[in-house]
Amino acid sequence: MALGSGSCPRTLSPGVPKPLTHKPESPSDDAADLHLVALLQAGESSAWPELIRRYQDRLFSVCLRMVHDRELAADLTQDAFIKVIQGIGTFDGRSKLSTWMIRVTMNVCLSKLRAEKLRRHASIERLRDGASGDGSGRGMAFEQSREQGAAAGVEAHEDRERVAAALKELDPEQRAVLILADCRGLSYDHIADVLGVAVGTVKSRLFRARAALRDAVERRNGKA
Repeated sequence: MALGSGSCPRTLSPGVPKPLTHKPESPSDDAADLHLVALLQAGESSAWPELIRRYQDRLFSVCLRMVHDRELAADLTQDAFIKVIQGIGTFDGRSKLSTWMIRVTMNVCLSKLRAEKLRRHASIERLRDGASGDGSGRGMAFEQSREQGAAAGVEAHEDRERVAAALKELDPEQRAVLILADCRGLSYDHIADVLGVAVGTVKSRLFRARAALRDAVERRNGKA
């Protein structure tokens, strides 16, 4: 199976919505966002439901593609909105509201994934030292849950499952840049703003992430 450099990794997980076609925001969208921010910063809490309505699906989609688990994605989306509520007073309009909110959401997801990675490493070390460690089965339970979701959902092609598993092997930062570029369809400049890095860094990360995904898929194809 060929993975085009500009294609979205379409098998993030069975049950995950199909990759969204990124619709560029219009000036009217930006104006509506800024109007809502102005109301919220003025203490008009009645504007929150409208802001949540405008962004809940978008932020949930980002979380779902990062963690491949609907329940966890819902929790992370809620955490992201809490961060947005806490930080709306600091939004200064230097970037689009959508950029700022996706940045907040991506940071919530990355923090969760990094914590999980550290816990997995700690569990492995405990096993090596002869300790049982109650965290050792977490990854297995997560994988079993994903497989159960696959059986209950729409039929997934074998290649899709391999790409989904391969994507999970990538570092959180690599997964993040792939999702922003190939699924959200963001430009290099937009991704740089979301991740808080230089455009050159985005390009190099994306190149390495795509190469790492191809390598991971090829390894899995070799085991098939």
